[in-house]
Amino acid sequence: MTRDVVFTFSYETYADAAARGMMRPPDRILQTLMSSDEVGRLLVANPFRSLASIVARGLRPAESFPAREDRRLITPTRLARRDPTGVSAIVRTYRSYDVQLRTATVRAGMTRPAIVTTNPLVAAFCPFSWADTVTYFGRDDWLSSEARRAYWPAYAAAYRQISESEVGVAAVSQQIIDRIDPRGPATVVPNGVDPGEWSGPRPAAPDWLAAIPGPRAIYVGTIDNRLDVEGVAALARQRPDLHVILLGPTPDPDYTRPLRDVPNVHQHAGVGRRELVAALRNCDVSLLSHRRTALTEAMSPLKVYEYLAAGLPVVSIDLPPVRGIHDRVTFSARTADMGPQIDEALARGPLSDADRQTFVDGNSWSSRHRAVLDLILRSSARHRSAETLAV
Repeated sequence: MTRDVVFTFSYETYADAAARGMMRPPDRILQTLMSSDEVGRLLVANPFRSLASIVARGLRPAESFPAREDRRLITPTRLARRDPTGVSAIVRTYRSYDVQLRTATVRAGMTRPAIVTTNPLVAAFCPFSWADTVTYFGRDDWLSSEARRAYWPAYAAAYRQISESEVGVAAVSQQIIDRIDPRGPATVVPNGVDPGEWSGPRPAAPDWLAAIPGPRAIYVGTIDNRLDVEGVAALARQRPDLHVILLGPTPDPDYTRPLRDVPNVHQHAGVGRRELVAALRNCDVSLLSHRRTALTEAMSPLKVYEYLAAGLPVVSIDLPPVRGIHDRVTFSARTADMGPQIDEALARGPLSDADRQTFVDGNSWSSRHRAVLDLILRSSARHRSAETLAV
C-alpha cells in the first residue's frame, strides 16, 4: 500500500536544488521520494515567497519540475520577504504556511499524508492536524549557524517543540540528534554518493586544473566562514611545493583576503557536477580544513564522501562525524598543522580502483535512504486505524 507524502524545503526552492544538480541531502531525499513506488501522491512545497518576488520571477523561465498528476509543486505566498524573528510571530507565520499546505493537499486529493520537512520551524510550528506523521530531516544544526543568529531563539523553541511533540527526526549526524533530543523516533543518516557519478575510467582534468602543477591538494565547497583561511595560508606557506585548490563559490570575496598573496593557493569558482568529479579525480589529496565550531562539529561533510569516491586520501581536522568513515581519512588538530598528514597521504597515494568502488557501493544514497523512507512512511495509530477501516 502506498502513502501520500508532503515534502517541504527549508529556505531554498526546487529551482535552486535543480540548478545545483540535486546534490545536497534534502535534494537527494526528494529524488528518492519522487521515484519510490511506496509513495502515492507527492506534494513538494517551496518555502514561503513574497508576492513581489513571485511577480518578478514570473518574468523568468518556469521551474523545471517533472509534470505528473501525482507529483505536484507549490509555492506558498505571503506579503513579507523574510520570516519575522520573534518566536510568537514565527509561530503565526508557520500556522499560515500550514493552512496553504492543507489547501494544496485537498486539491491534490491527498488524505492524511506523511509530512517530511527540512525546516525545523515547519516541523515545530505547523499544527499539521490534517496530516498523519511528521518527520524533520536535519542537514545542519541551525541553532549554531552564525548566518542565522537572529533566529536562534526561534530554533531553540522549535527544537523543544519537536522533542516534546514526538516528531520523528532524521539527521546527518548524531550531534544534531543529541541537540534536538527527540522523544519520538530518530535515526542518523550520514551523507552518501551517487555511484553513477563516480564509476568508470578517470576523466581528463579540466583545462584550468591541468594548468596547476602537482602535487594538488583540493578543498571543495562554499568558501565561507567554515573554512580556516588563516590555517590554509599557513599550510601553503610551509609547503610551497604543494598547490592548494579551493573550488567553490565565494559569497564574500573579502573573506579570502589572507590567501591573495600566497602563490600556491588557487581559487576557482563553483562548477557543474561533471566538472567537479573530473577535478577531484585529478588531484592527489583532499582537505577538510574547517574551523572547529558548534556548526562544523555537527556536520556530516558531503565533501569527505565525494573525496573518497574520487579515490583521494583525506586530511581532516578532527570532527566527530568524520571519525570512522574510512581508514584513508587522517586527522590533524589544526589546518596549519596538516603538513605531516599530507606527506603521509601523498606517500600512500590514491585508493585502488577496487577500494574506491567498494566505498562508492557501500555509501550510495540508495543504501542511506532506506532508513529515511522507513521513518517517513511509518504508520501512526490513526493511520493503522484507517487501514483497518479500509479493509
